Amino acid sequence: MSGSADVLFYVQHLLGIGHLRRSAAIVRALDAAGVKVVLVSGGLPVPGLDIGAARLVQLPPLKSFDEHFSSLVDDKGEAIDEAWKAERAARLLDVFRAARPRLLITEMFPLGRRQMRFELLPLLETAVEQTPRPAVVCSVRDILNEQQSAEKTQWMVATLERFFDRVLVHGDPAVATLDLTFPEIAKVAPEVIYTGYVVSEPPGPSGQGVAPDAAGQGEVLVSAGGGRVAGPLIEAALAARPIGPLKAAPWRILVGEHYPAAAFDALTRRARNRLTGGVSVERSRPDFQGLLARCRLSISQAGYNTVMEVLRSGRPAVVVPFSAGSETEQSRRADLLAERGLLAVVAEAELTGESLDQGLRRALALTDPGPARPIDMAGARKTAAILQDILDSMTP
Repeated sequence: MSGSADVLFYVQHLLGIGHLRRSAAIVRALDAAGVKVVLVSGGLPVPGLDIGAARLVQLPPLKSFDEHFSSLVDDKGEAIDEAWKAERAARLLDVFRAARPRLLITEMFPLGRRQMRFELLPLLETAVEQTPRPAVVCSVRDILNEQQSAEKTQWMVATLERFFDRVLVHGDPAVATLDLTFPEIAKVAPEVIYTGYVVSEPPGPSGQGVAPDAAGQGEVLVSAGGGRVAGPLIEAALAARPIGPLKAAPWRILVGEHYPAAAFDALTRRARNRLTGGVSVERSRPDFQGLLARCRLSISQAGYNTVMEVLRSGRPAVVVPFSAGSETEQSRRADLLAERGLLAVVAEAELTGESLDQGLRRALALTDPGPARPIDMAGARKTAAILQDILDSMTP
């Protein structure tokens, strides 16, 4: 834990891995700019996470018990108690004191991840008591869930006012401004800055993305995120293929590491039989963006990172926003992008083979949106530049 840093970046993913992927893209951009970063992750470890030369500190992992975020459990699925929370909070404070950062970033909090206040409030209280005091920044996506109570909203505003110097919104105000889902942002003193969308740079020469032997050419690419809630999308894709206009094309299904091993093995066996011939099944691949660039059509969930990568590829796309419980963020963003003619949306509650087939047909029928303003996808680089400016303005 020894060694100081310019930036300590805290992120907690609970269900999917999108929060961590977005944070990692920003950390890589900071590293490329010569900023020394410690990334503190509180979710399940993600093998092969690329954060450049930054240092990763893995806290004892937490995850959501279910897709409704009903409770927090450890990596073995066991409920956590107050003693467990106190021990992890102490561990986080140890990391902060060892790093002695000049800038502290909390991903989503306090505009999300309120479940983590048991460790983040002590961290923030410690930070603002330091001399010199580190700058404190909230890193947040463009759209929040819209289930906030009046009490929760007041707490979010008060917490921003008490601790934070900046709110960096990773979106393009031409698509959505934060006040669309959090009107109270106008009441806060911290400066709100839009960075553009954060999109990971594809691997490979000149950022083109490399897939061996031009893998993915002409395929239908079905991507199911981290995998924990992938089942309905996969089943709908298998049902849609035989009835759709791309039934003769090869279909590739990618599922993340959190899709259970037994279910993955069963899916692989199904894909080999004569009823679903022409379908391949794999775990998520590092050359996903290369596959996207060559595919005929993309079918995916509608997480922030995946949608932005799909849009950058320019390929026809169908997205199925996650909407379990009170989740509204993915649906809101997907609908805004569909209104611009950039993709087709199939509601999760209506997901069947037939509805996915209709979405696929709509996506294939979309034409170039014409002279509409391009979406700003330079968010990682711009965020790094903003944070570098903050560091440069601070007294050494």
